[in-house]
Amino acid sequence: MTTPLPGDRPVIGIAWRADTGTNSYQYHYRAIEAAGGRPVLLPEVKSAYLPYDGDTLAAVCLDSLGILRPEYAEAVKRYTYRGSNAEAALRGIDAVVFTGGEDIVPTLFARPEPWHGIESERNFNATRDVADLLLMRYCLDHDIALLAICRGFQIMGVAEGCPLIQDIPAYYAAAGRDDRHVHRNPPAPEGHKRAYACHDVAVTDHASLLYRIMRADTLRRVPSWHHQGIASVEGSPLKATAVTTVDGITLIEAFERPDRRFALGLQFHPEVAVCKRLDREPAAERFASIDESIAYFRSLVDEARRRRAAHSAP
Repeated sequence: MTTPLPGDRPVIGIAWRADTGTNSYQYHYRAIEAAGGRPVLLPEVKSAYLPYDGDTLAAVCLDSLGILRPEYAEAVKRYTYRGSNAEAALRGIDAVVFTGGEDIVPTLFARPEPWHGIESERNFNATRDVADLLLMRYCLDHDIALLAICRGFQIMGVAEGCPLIQDIPAYYAAAGRDDRHVHRNPPAPEGHKRAYACHDVAVTDHASLLYRIMRADTLRRVPSWHHQGIASVEGSPLKATAVTTVDGITLIEAFERPDRRFALGLQFHPEVAVCKRLDREPAAERFASIDESIAYFRSLVDEARRRRAAHSAP
């Protein structure tokens, strides 16, 4: 993991994850750094009501699929961050970024569901789910500035009680529609790496934080890699602010908490465009410009800087 930058830059915490050597983690780290923030990996947030084996949930918490057992999921939803180390994990932190990654275990949904049953898409990390949900709930309740990307977007939705689409292709097929691989490319041929998909996103609310950041009706050529999504924000405190429509089905691409100063969720991956542009990769031209892609991170860093200044004022 890269050593945090010295100096007085706003400190941007990256929600804990064990796989810090992956591109997914490093892309977020570098995007925060390029935006003027000081990225640091946060400690794992643990529930006081679940047993652990070191940094991992004890085996008794999980079923044979790696899904959190219902009784433990209910404890997480009931007690959230009470008795946890969430407050201590955020000491000295000015804002938080929640990153992409694994599917969320369906027992943690407001209305628990059986898993989608697609063996090739079975990719759960219940330990990280618990850590992310406790931290997300704490940030939302205490108005800590946050940017939630892809899985982070879904964690934000689940934390607010929103239903989650467990598999977008299956969701489309059930409606007799075709998702056209807009949200995630199909697997690459053997010997090749699957690339990020790329598509446009329609901004739907000119009064939103998203519009204030981007000043555009269309977010063009955003990198995308997800097979899950948030089905609806109805009945939650979230407001959808951007969407994508494919074959007559509209999916949410961004939402926010209007009653918080900076709580923004993005289903797509601006950090990928930032780093591919920085690295001058040949494929970078497929995606949005570095100025467009880094704007989300710069806005978060600017908000963190304002909050730091306000707290240090006499």
